[in-house]
Amino acid sequence: MGIVHVPVMREEVIENLALKESGTYVDATLGLGGHAEGILQHASRCVLIGIDRDEEALKIAGERLQGYENVHFVRDSFSNIKSVVSSLGYSEVDGILIDLGFSTLQMKSDNRGFSFLKDEPLDMRMDRRHEVTAEMIVNTYHWQKLADLIWKYGEERRSRRIARAIIYAREKKRIRSCRELASIIEKSIGRKQRIHPATRTFQALRIEVNRELEQVAEVIDNGADILKKEGRLCILAYHSLEDRIVKNAYKKLAKEGLFNIITKKPLIPCREEQRENPSSRSAKLRVAERI
Repeated sequence: MGIVHVPVMREEVIENLALKESGTYVDATLGLGGHAEGILQHASRCVLIGIDRDEEALKIAGERLQGYENVHFVRDSFSNIKSVVSSLGYSEVDGILIDLGFSTLQMKSDNRGFSFLKDEPLDMRMDRRHEVTAEMIVNTYHWQKLADLIWKYGEERRSRRIARAIIYAREKKRIRSCRELASIIEKSIGRKQRIHPATRTFQALRIEVNRELEQVAEVIDNGADILKKEGRLCILAYHSLEDRIVKNAYKKLAKEGLFNIITKKPLIPCREEQRENPSSRSAKLRVAERI
């Protein structure tokens, strides 16, 4: 597809996983396999379990990692990490990586419905086996529920105005495409800001479609249960909603005496990486270790 995948904070992730040559590691958000490749390059005899709910991403990652042994590819949600690991015959692992970043593949692939810049169906499903799409949400949610969603998950202060504009537009005809929705939003609030006016609303819809924030809390709980003593949990978050969940979950685990927090403050990309890979600028890496 010609998509170049640059894994965010790759060296920092590798260092903080504290890799062992014979360890077992889970990349719970495999994506195109950039971080997984780094893990295998540093610990070539380790077992790697790669999980992703996107069938296309798994295929590309499989091709990228085909020269390595002891690699398992599983199509599932990262929140099911515990059952995935168990189904492969493992009870514990030495490290877990969770990269909550939005996939370049999903953004650039046709007919996935993630980009407000494309004239394609409103979909936004990371796993196409699921029934709920962004189109269903936009055309069926009650006004108040839609406004609350855009405010809560998009942190969009003009959520009510946007929700009213969507309701008004869908009363005339069903909203079906990304470009159509983006145009409705832009007309309702104008385009005076630095980012595109549809950015936060599209983020909110994507989070709702894929239950992203609910699954972050679930994967931390389930991942904590299967980490060995001194096993590391490394999580990359990209916006405040995700990072807050990770931060609070780590504090809870530390208070319960189960984990030490390795990163008292989150690690962020160096200036050079931020310059070379602008999508990394908002990344925060938090690391905890099982006691």
